[in-house]
Amino acid sequence: MTITAPGTAPAAAATRTAVVTGIGVVAPNGLGTEEWWSATLRGESGIRPVPDHSTRPGQAPLIGLIPGFEAADHLPGRLLPQTDRVTRLALVASDWALADSGADPAALPEYGMGVVTSNATGGFEFTHREIRKLWTQGPQHVSVYESFAWFYAANTGQISIRHGMRGPSNVLIAEQAGGLDALGHARRVLRKGGELVLTGGVESAFDPWGVVSHIAGGRVSRSGHPDRAYLPFDTGASGHVPGEGGAILVVETAAAAAEREAGHVYGEIAGYAATFDPPPGSSAPPGLARTARLAMADAGVTPEDVDVVFADAAALPALDAAEAAAIEEIFGPYGVPVTAPKTMTGRLAGGGPALDTAAALLAVRDSVLPPTVNVERPVPGRRIDLVRGEPREVRVEVALILARGHHGFNSALVVLAPNRMAAAPAGVPAAVRHHT
Repeated sequence: MTITAPGTAPAAAATRTAVVTGIGVVAPNGLGTEEWWSATLRGESGIRPVPDHSTRPGQAPLIGLIPGFEAADHLPGRLLPQTDRVTRLALVASDWALADSGADPAALPEYGMGVVTSNATGGFEFTHREIRKLWTQGPQHVSVYESFAWFYAANTGQISIRHGMRGPSNVLIAEQAGGLDALGHARRVLRKGGELVLTGGVESAFDPWGVVSHIAGGRVSRSGHPDRAYLPFDTGASGHVPGEGGAILVVETAAAAAEREAGHVYGEIAGYAATFDPPPGSSAPPGLARTARLAMADAGVTPEDVDVVFADAAALPALDAAEAAAIEEIFGPYGVPVTAPKTMTGRLAGGGPALDTAAALLAVRDSVLPPTVNVERPVPGRRIDLVRGEPREVRVEVALILARGHHGFNSALVVLAPNRMAAAPAGVPAAVRHHT
């Protein structure tokens, strides 16, 4: 992972502003961007018992599960045998993001378009099914697609093939933090000459073995009550609820968006940074505060400019305390609204930060902050202004998104409203910098 510090980008980067023109969402509380956003503002949760387990209260494991998704309703039949559920979700989110942006890949240079996604779990369901065939029926029954359908890069590869995007493409694996690393890398691709990147993250790993793997990580809440299982910054915090889904964004240069007369711009990916925590036992502080400061410096904003922080929200007492301390250190006591709408979806690994970024961009559009649900007993002494229970109407021009992965990964991203974007290059109509 690269540590990105302010001032390291070439001067030419200022002429290649990375703007978001399309959003596609697949989430436990809504399929499609507007359906998910409306449910999020209503405080509707997608956390529910794992299928095929006991449904008695307090007994069934909980996940953020996407109900009612039928891949055959959205994708060609030829793709179904060669893809895991996670890749099908990613392909649909990508289709929706492109439709939202109005971009037509067939009309754009194929080597000017890339795909950069984050994925931390791969195609669990697909590979476990095929391994079961190997054990019980023999190798002749194993699908030839097992050679790649399980792999972390399958989402990037299948999206690239589907849309003829042959430019620089990558997958980033850093658990939760990777969801922001993908967006930061997409901006880097644009600065190096790309025109459009499909980027973000989608996860799904909830076949029976996948559920066991999540639990074995040691950070999953054992509560079986959906409204008391995932409680970041609450006295009852005892771990998170894992979930599936995420978001894919269309990110392109402002010049490219203007040239094709894009209908709208949600905002700019203006700042990004990533750091590592010090090794265990070190007296040095965690790296989250430093990461946030680097991202803000990269975006050219100060703490006073930031209108909202989308928290990582680990829901483990020590990690919550560290995040609250970092936010207070930067912004002062109760100095900025903080929210964690992921309490309605669960933590989506690499898909979660992309979904938080989508929420930040829609908060910019609609001047409203989504709530953190179910947190009824905030931990005393953690002086953060947590948006709880209900949405909060606030004009949002600068949003900071935080993410942490296992083993010390920290990432931060800053998005700006269109009216806060850097000056557009010569020849770029001002209209592309504003919503329609």
